[in-house]
Amino acid sequence: MATGNPLINLSVFVLFAAVTLYIVYRVSSGNVTASNYYAADGGFTGAQNGIALSGDFLSAASFLGIAGGIAVHGYDGFLYSVGWVVAWLVGLLLIGEMLRNTGRFTIGDVMAYRMRQRPVRAAAAISTLVISFFYMLAQMAGAGGLVALLLGIHDRLGQSLLIVVVGVIMIFYVLVGGMKGTTWVQIIKAVFLLLCCTLISVFLLGKFGFDFSAILDRATQNNKLGTSILGPGAQYGKNELDFVSLALTLVLGICSLPHVLMRFYTVPDAKQARRSLVWAIWTVFIFYLCTLVIGYGASALVGTDAILHAPGGENSAAPLLAFRIGGTVLLGVVSAAAFATILAVVAGLTLASSASFAHDVYANIIKRGKADPRREVRVARMTALVVGFCAIIGGIAANGQNVAFLVSLALALAASANLSTLLYSLFWKRFNTTGTLFSIYGGLGCCLVLIIFSPVLSGAPTSLIPSADFHWFPLSNPGLVSIPFSFLCGIVGTFVGGRKADNAAKQAEMEVRALTGIGYKL
Repeated sequence: MATGNPLINLSVFVLFAAVTLYIVYRVSSGNVTASNYYAADGGFTGAQNGIALSGDFLSAASFLGIAGGIAVHGYDGFLYSVGWVVAWLVGLLLIGEMLRNTGRFTIGDVMAYRMRQRPVRAAAAISTLVISFFYMLAQMAGAGGLVALLLGIHDRLGQSLLIVVVGVIMIFYVLVGGMKGTTWVQIIKAVFLLLCCTLISVFLLGKFGFDFSAILDRATQNNKLGTSILGPGAQYGKNELDFVSLALTLVLGICSLPHVLMRFYTVPDAKQARRSLVWAIWTVFIFYLCTLVIGYGASALVGTDAILHAPGGENSAAPLLAFRIGGTVLLGVVSAAAFATILAVVAGLTLASSASFAHDVYANIIKRGKADPRREVRVARMTALVVGFCAIIGGIAANGQNVAFLVSLALALAASANLSTLLYSLFWKRFNTTGTLFSIYGGLGCCLVLIIFSPVLSGAPTSLIPSADFHWFPLSNPGLVSIPFSFLCGIVGTFVGGRKADNAAKQAEMEVRALTGIGYKL
C-alpha cells in the first residue's frame, strides 16, 4: 500500500521534532541541582502532572500496538486497553500518595528508607535498569517501523539506521531537558495525541453514519479471522492461562514502572499526587475508547493483509488508516504524534534509568550520601548516553515485533520485581532487608528466566529467534508465575532475615511520613 509523498511526510515529521526540541531547550535552564533535574523541584500541579502521567504511559504500545492488535486480532487486542485502565486504580488506592510522601527521586528511596541502604539501593537500581531496557525495546521497535512507513523504507538495514537516528534525538531530550523539559513534552504530546485520536474516531464514526456496528461488520469482511474478531479467543483462545497471565500483568504492572512512579515526585504534595492520578485515569479512558474505533476502523478500511505486509507490521495500522482517510498530510500528522509519543516515553525511561544509577548507586552507594549535586547530575547525563545506546541496539534486534506485546513483558518484570517490594515496604512492619532483596531479585530473576525459556524467544514462528527451539515454559507472559513468586520470596526472605525489622525507629518514622507527609523535603 502506498504511503504518499515521503518528502511531505518527512517535512511534517521534522517540523514536529524541531518544535518539541526547541521547547525542551527553552525550559531546560537551571538543571544543575538533583531536585531540579530529577523532579523539576516539585513544581507541577496535579492537572499538569496527570496529563504528563498519561503522556508518560501512552506509548507506542498504546497507540501503535493496541490499534494494530485490535485491527488484526479484534477483541483480544482490546484486552490491553481494559487492563491498563483498571491498572491506574492500583496507583490511586495503594501507592501514589504514600510513595510521594516517602521518597524523593527514585523508588530506591522508598525501598531503602528503613533498610540497609547499599544492598537495597543496588537491587532497586538493577531492577530499574532491566525494566526500563525492556520497555525501551518496545518504543524503539515502534520508532523504526513508524519512520520506515513514513519514508517508505522496507529493507532491514534502512530501518535499523532510522532507529539509530531516532534514538539520538530522544537522548537529547534527557541530556538537555531533564524532568522539566521531559514533562512539558509529555503534556504537549498527550494533548496532541488525544486530539488526533478523537478527531479520527469522530470522522470514522461519521463515515459509517455514527453506527459502530457498521464498522464492525466491515471489519469482519476485511479480516481473515471473520466474525471471530468480535469475541475473545482469536489470539489467546489456544491457551487460556496465557490470557490470565497477561491480564494480571497489565493490571499490576503499570504502577510498578520506575518512570511512572518517578512522576509522583514532581508535585508539591500528596493532594496533587491524587489529582494527578484522577486526571491520568480520565485521559487514558478517553484515549482507549478512541483506539477501539481506530483499530476496528483500520481493519474495515485498510484490511489486515495490507497492515501485516506494511513496514512495521501490526504497528502500522493507525498510520495506514490515517493515510486512507486523510492522505499524506494526515499520515504525517498521525506519524508525528506517534513519534512524539515514542520520543517522550523513551525520554522518561532514560531519565528514570539515569536517575536510579546516579542517585542510588553513585550518590548513595559509592559516595555514601555525600555526592556533590552537580557531579551527580553529570553522572546521570553520562548514564543516559549509555542507556540510550543500549536501547538503540535492542530496538534494532526487536524491530518488527508488536510493541504492545513487548511492553507486556516489561510490565511483567516491573510487577514481579517492584510491586511486592513496594507494598511490603509501605504496609508490613516486619519486612526487612533480606525480604527486600529476596522479593526484588527473586521476582526479577524468575521473570527473566521464564521469558528466556518461553515462546517469546524461541519455538514459535513469532519468536525473536524463530529458527531455534529451547523453550520449556508454555506461557508467552510469565506474570501468572513470577508475580506471586515475588510476593512469596518477600515473605520467605523476611522470616529468614530475623523476627524484627532492621530499624524500628525508621519504620515508625516511615509510617507517619507515608500517611501524613510530615518530614517530606525535596
